[in-house]
Amino acid sequence: MTRSEIWRLEKYLRNLFRLDTITIVERPKQQDSVEVQVNGEFVGVLFKDEEDGEVSYAFNMAILEMDLPEPPPSR
Repeated sequence: MTRSEIWRLEKYLRNLFRLDTITIVERPKQQDSVEVQVNGEFVGVLFKDEEDGEVSYAFNMAILEMDLPEPPPSR
């Protein structure tokens, strides 16, 4: 991705989630994807897709079960 694309995507995500600590970091060996970080912590990968002259981006975020809060007690 170009620096312009990265800047635009970072601005979009910051506005969408109202979170100024989102940053997008280039992946050294990948041209079609970048890392998304929050407060310097990796949270996912953003992929670029070009098909039939259209460009789209897909955000993939994995959530580990061990990171989830405990469910509320049953009633």
